[in-house]
Amino acid sequence: MTEGADQPIDIDLPASLRATRRGAVAHLRLARAEKRNALDDVTVLGLETFFTRLPGDVRAVVLSGDGQHFSAGLDLSEVAADLGPLERVLHSRLWHRAFEAIQFGRAPVVTAMHGAVVGGGLELAAATHIRVADRSTYYGLPEGQRGIFLGGGGSVRITRLIGVPRVQDLMLTGRTLNAEEGHAAGITQYLVDEGKGLDKAFELAAKAASNTLTTNFAVLHALPRIAETHPSSGLLTESLMATIAEMSPEATERLKDFLEKRAGKVLRQS
Repeated sequence: MTEGADQPIDIDLPASLRATRRGAVAHLRLARAEKRNALDDVTVLGLETFFTRLPGDVRAVVLSGDGQHFSAGLDLSEVAADLGPLERVLHSRLWHRAFEAIQFGRAPVVTAMHGAVVGGGLELAAATHIRVADRSTYYGLPEGQRGIFLGGGGSVRITRLIGVPRVQDLMLTGRTLNAEEGHAAGITQYLVDEGKGLDKAFELAAKAASNTLTTNFAVLHALPRIAETHPSSGLLTESLMATIAEMSPEATERLKDFLEKRAGKVLRQS
């Protein structure tokens, strides 16, 4: 495959999502620019389909949004419908299932954000592993002003990123955070100049794609669970996962390359 050439991915997706790939890195785009990439159920189900049917040779994913915004959040027509209590619980659980397929999927996901990252859009981004924002990005949780509450996992994932007090502030007052404030709060790991987010996301995804499959599995699946468990259980899980990773053939070869001085050393990067 030609380096840098975008190729189609054979997964049946709704029109609100578009998927291509560059070698081992897939690119999934939210494609409802006319709706500021608001997330309806069709799109959320499409996200679940994509991340559960990802081709085995895709090693990382870049997620971005078309148009001027990453995502303005939940399409409010979904909650304005005449649904009973159980149907509303199941609607929320649909989002939980889709976003868990991202967080605990088979490939690292790097999100490139710009413009609005609001409500459900921020919940979606929080389910990914590395978040890059350009300086046009802003964040908000307007659910408090809409008479609703977080339903896509934000009360768990966003509070772990920026803390309960900040989430309460955003929801109670309608405050928004600009790109610099969101970065300082911990929403993003990278902040770049306007228009540079997608390039940075692909750069990072290529690095993640070059890791061994076993190491990436450990980082995506074991690490967050270790962080949440009792320290003694976490340490045992760490030992077991480290053993599995170190015994993989790919790891054995990489360690041999390092010991025989065929691999680069860790150097300071700007």
